[in-house]
Amino acid sequence: MKHQHTEEEGEHWLSVSDMMSGLMVIFLFIAITYMMQVSKISKGIVDIVATDEITKVAIYEGLQAEFKDDLKKWNAEIDKPSLAFRFKEPDVLFNVGDADVKDKFKVILNDFFPRYIKILKQYRADIENQADIEEIRIEGHTSSEWSKDMALNEKAYFLNMELSQDRTRETLEYCFMLPSISDERFWIKQILTANGLSSSKPILVNNEEDKIHSRRVEFKVKTNLETRISKYRQGS
Repeated sequence: MKHQHTEEEGEHWLSVSDMMSGLMVIFLFIAITYMMQVSKISKGIVDIVATDEITKVAIYEGLQAEFKDDLKKWNAEIDKPSLAFRFKEPDVLFNVGDADVKDKFKVILNDFFPRYIKILKQYRADIENQADIEEIRIEGHTSSEWSKDMALNEKAYFLNMELSQDRTRETLEYCFMLPSISDERFWIKQILTANGLSSSKPILVNNEEDKIHSRRVEFKVKTNLETRISKYRQGS
């Protein structure tokens, strides 16, 4: 009787052991499947990032080739990491405290903007592909000063915010209404934005604000990298 009881216990523990082994196999299968899925998603994201980087390099090289002979005379530069086309001469852009585009800057924009759009429109959407460019941002930047007795405080920041926003809107309107880009207005209207940033992103030299060159206008390209990654994750 004792032998029979021990035998039944052995069979019981054997069945539990089999069940645990089966559960471990199932959990292992789930873990492997999950890791394969994560690996697939990671590879897909890496491919998207790599493609985006190729696009950014191509845009930078296209802009550099188009404007290499103009950068010095316009006192401008093209920042490769951010794809920002930066106009650095404040005396050419606007009068102090004023949002009206100066005539000298209008002359530059007449030449610059149609050529700029010609380069970038290569990356807009067609029937088969989504656009590589999500946004063209016109950014207005100021120094931290407003007047000699009003610097580095909240009031100066907000006054400069209003000024920078007005300046970018004026710049956008002038560029948008150029007759030379009239055929592209439908596309431009979808992606061109005006962004006044006050003194939030100053130019620093030796960790100190370069107040002259902080007063600038930038045309910046934003690719669709984040949107593509988000859509890929949703579909995976």
